[in-house]
Order: sequence, then C-alpha cells, then structure tokens
Amino acid sequence: MSIIVTGAAGFIGSNLVKALNERGETEIIAVDDLTEGDRFRNLVDCEISDYLDKRDFLARFARGDCGVVRAVFHQGACSSTLEGDGRFMMDNNYRYSCELLDACQALSVPFLYASSAAVYGGGQVFRESREFERPLNVYGYSKFLFDQRVRRLLPQTRSQIVGLRYFNVYGPRETHKGRMASVAFHCFKQFRENGKVRLFGDYDGIAGGEHRRDFVSVEDVAKVNLHFFERPHSSGIFNLGSGVAQPFNDVAVSMVNSLRAQDDLPPISREAMVEQGVLEYSEFPDALRGKYQSFTQAGLELLREAGYHQPFLRVEQGVERYCRWLLAQPQAVV
Repeated sequence: MSIIVTGAAGFIGSNLVKALNERGETEIIAVDDLTEGDRFRNLVDCEISDYLDKRDFLARFARGDCGVVRAVFHQGACSSTLEGDGRFMMDNNYRYSCELLDACQALSVPFLYASSAAVYGGGQVFRESREFERPLNVYGYSKFLFDQRVRRLLPQTRSQIVGLRYFNVYGPRETHKGRMASVAFHCFKQFRENGKVRLFGDYDGIAGGEHRRDFVSVEDVAKVNLHFFERPHSSGIFNLGSGVAQPFNDVAVSMVNSLRAQDDLPPISREAMVEQGVLEYSEFPDALRGKYQSFTQAGLELLREAGYHQPFLRVEQGVERYCRWLLAQPQAVV
C-alpha cells in the first residue's frame, strides 16, 4: 500500500514526505515535474518507493496502475501570486486538481489537498464561508474555484476530501522558490549577503513593515496534514494558519537577531535596526497595488472542532528554528 504526494519535490510536498518518513512511512510515490532539475535536492534525504512525472501520473493512477493507495496528498500547483497567464494557471491548478479528485473518488482514495488563504483576497474576515471569499489574483481564483467544486461534492463523497487553506508558510526546503520564497528566507539571504534587510514601505494606510500576515511554520503545516491522514472519516475545508497576525517587522527582527546570536551578539530592537541601517523600507511596488493582502489571520474554529488542538509556533520560535536549519545547509543550497 502506497501514499502519493504530488508536488513532492516542492516546498510543502517535500516536508510532508519527510514527516511521513519520520513516522516510518517509506512506501511513498513522489509525483512532480523536475524540468527544473535542481529541486531534486529536496528529496535527497527522504525515502520514497517511486517517482512519477506529473504528466504521466494522472492516467496511470486513474487506471489503478499505482496499486492500493492509502491517500493522496495533492500539493502540486503553481503558487505564484504574480503569474499572469490565467490559461496556464487554471489548467495547472484547477483542471488537473479536478481530474485527480475525480480519480480519487472513483477509487475511494482519501484526497488531502493544498488550498490557499489567497481565496480571501483583501477581506478582513478569514472564515471558511463563501461570503468572505474574494480572490485578488488568478492564483487565488484557481484555488477558490476548486474549493467550490469540493463544496458541491462533499455531501456525497465516497472517500475523505480535505482542503487546507495555507496562510503564509515558511521554513525548510523552500530555497528553490526564488522570489516566491517566504519573507523569512529573503531576510536570511539579504542579511547574510549585505548585512541588512529590506521590507516593503507604507501602503494602504499602513506603515512600512507593519502589514500583518498569519505566518505559519511548515512544521505545523505537516502536522495538520498528518492529523487528517490519521482521521479518514473527517472531511471539509479548513484554514491552516497560526491564528495570529504578526507584522513583517517581527519576521525581519527575529531573523536578524537569530543570525546575530550565531555570532554571540545580543538582540537589538527594530528601532535600533532602523537607526543602524540594518532594516530598511523600499517603495511599495506598483505591480502589487490592488492585488496585495495587507492583513491575514486564520480563523481556526473549524480546525479546532475537527480535533486539532496543538499550539502553533509563533514567528519568534519558528524563524529561530528555520535560521538554524538554513545555517546547517551547504552554501550551494542557500
């Protein structure tokens, strides 16, 4: 019996594979597109039983060629909020997911998939209900539309379907993402290379660095996925964030002070960082105006009702752990 992880060489997918390995699960079929071959590095320390290209996988899975499958963790998607090619986004994120969902239902295989907080757009209420969902970009729309399909199917499901709306995820194995990597990673890179970090300046009536997001560690994301994997009779769409909105300044300050600690230097305040030129603010980019979430904070009521009661890491804890992981990697990786 196998477990399938799509997007397995990506950020969250590879962390899920590793988390499954730590539970003794090694019969894992990794599905991805390694056209950009360097992402294989995310799986080097993982144990898998097979690898399939995403273009070959769907037909083989639907035919039953993958044998007995315990669950599909569907993490594969284009996650760029800056992608403007709507045709590509809808084919890659929406249509592919629909076909995989249909195959899982036909085979009675549990289906756990990655949704996104991008479905909420610029709203101020982040609750899993249709009236609060107004995506600002085609990425968010592709996730939103698939969630609507799932909602229509849920009352008559043949097997588990769980959608997890990821908020701002950060942590190990995201270095391949380039400009779409988390702000925590960019702060690490900038400080190591230039001795300073830069955040967006004021926008939407909010001071530079004070835009607030629900930052969630990929460690917690893996734990929630496994919570539902262990409960195959639990279905639905759930927010997956920390439940706490923190400013980007907190991420930058936490990363800088984590790096300073490696040199036995004491922590300093945000005000001191600004005064010393360690923390700077750049003009808000025109390309993001009208498409940017200035505030996100996951409502966790449904997740808690589904039995997940573990605490989530705050930025200060998660960023410090992430910093230690980054420092332990070969220079070529980061």
